[in-house]
Amino acid sequence: MLARHGWSRRQPSAGPGYSIVSTEEDGHKVSTLGSMNGHSRNGKGHAPRRKHRNRFVKKNGQCNVYFANLSNKSQRYMADIFTTCVDTRWRYMLMIFSAAFLMSWLFFGFLFWCIAFFHGDLNAPAVGGGPSLLKPCIMHVNSFLGAFLFSVETQTTIGYGFRCVTEECPLAIMAVVVQSIVGCVIDSFMIGTIMAKMARPKKRAQTLLFSHHAVISVRDGKLCLMWRVGNLRRSHIVEAHVRAQLIKPYMTEEGEYLPLDQRDLNVGYDVGLDRIFLVSPIIIVHEIDEESPLYGIGKEELETENFEIVVILEGMVEATAMTTQARSSYLASEILWGHRFEPVVFEEKNHYKVDYSRFHKTYEVAGTPCCSARELQESKMTILPSPPPPSAFCYENELALVSQDEDEDDDEVGVVLGGSTKEEGGVIQMMDFGSHLDLERLQATLPLDTISYRRESAI
Repeated sequence: MLARHGWSRRQPSAGPGYSIVSTEEDGHKVSTLGSMNGHSRNGKGHAPRRKHRNRFVKKNGQCNVYFANLSNKSQRYMADIFTTCVDTRWRYMLMIFSAAFLMSWLFFGFLFWCIAFFHGDLNAPAVGGGPSLLKPCIMHVNSFLGAFLFSVETQTTIGYGFRCVTEECPLAIMAVVVQSIVGCVIDSFMIGTIMAKMARPKKRAQTLLFSHHAVISVRDGKLCLMWRVGNLRRSHIVEAHVRAQLIKPYMTEEGEYLPLDQRDLNVGYDVGLDRIFLVSPIIIVHEIDEESPLYGIGKEELETENFEIVVILEGMVEATAMTTQARSSYLASEILWGHRFEPVVFEEKNHYKVDYSRFHKTYEVAGTPCCSARELQESKMTILPSPPPPSAFCYENELALVSQDEDEDDDEVGVVLGGSTKEEGGVIQMMDFGSHLDLERLQATLPLDTISYRRESAI
């Protein structure tokens, strides 16, 4: 009966009720296991191989898009020269600014040399060669090299006091004024571009982390697509919110082929769940319901699907109040069916500890249905939590108990059964559960005697 509806009866081999996927390579092996063996669930044939798909958005957030045959590309980019300089690489920008300074120095140096040449300053006798009746336009400029040095001193306002312009030539005075203005424009443009390039919120996105894999498992009785996001800095992302889109080829009813059709994945924006407080890593949940593009996809269909899920995290940088956007994507081969993420947040004595070594790790959950959410809805089956094995009740709670045992050895809480002493009845360490379901799971793993608890505080 269970096999007819697509329920998985396979038990994991590593541990009671779960198996750990510790690395990204192991996750790829688990996700492609069904396509490698070439058999469907009923074992009657080979499943079609998944076509190779180029990423629309790379894992680091860069868009894998190349623009070709743009008309007037150079003119359009030069019309917005500031954005062009900000977007260009550092080495090219430094080369552009160095060339701009050098060209301005050479241009005005040549202009000063021409003024001195036509005024006859270059024919004046050298220093110590006798008095000169002609007053020069620029003092001590007798060659092009001297004119170039005067241009550099004027634009950079060095002012050695050796070369200076006189009132003999108004044209030289006008050239000094123009060069000073041009120098200020170049300096302000350079400083503004460098500051904008250094303060770009794009760099802040490099400290926002996405999990290597997305998972599909049961949460609150429904199949859900989940992935994890984290912030590696202590500074917060203000007004953080998430979005997700599924991109795949689509053929319309009229026969029009759309190679990159985009469909939104609801992550709770209708009830405000898309706005997150990103202090510790958070698992983003997309409920696979009737409006989800994944509604008719089961485990077997996932192994042959050719789509990409683009996930986006947006918010304002706390230090600069500038909006930043971090992106990543998951191919169908990077979605692990029947897995959950390992917990990364543990409570200690005075604070909460985030263990980022577990950020990308997942573990397999036994009893996850292999059929799609549509098949579950049509069969009107209710996904009930499977009873815990005799040796463990929940993987997340087991990790929490281990962490609590290591960090709070001095603050153990004893549970005395039936009024017996610590030596007679034993001491049971347990964590504070937030629901009756967790308590029932814990009680199922403990041998209970016929003596009932006298008060609730004893539990």
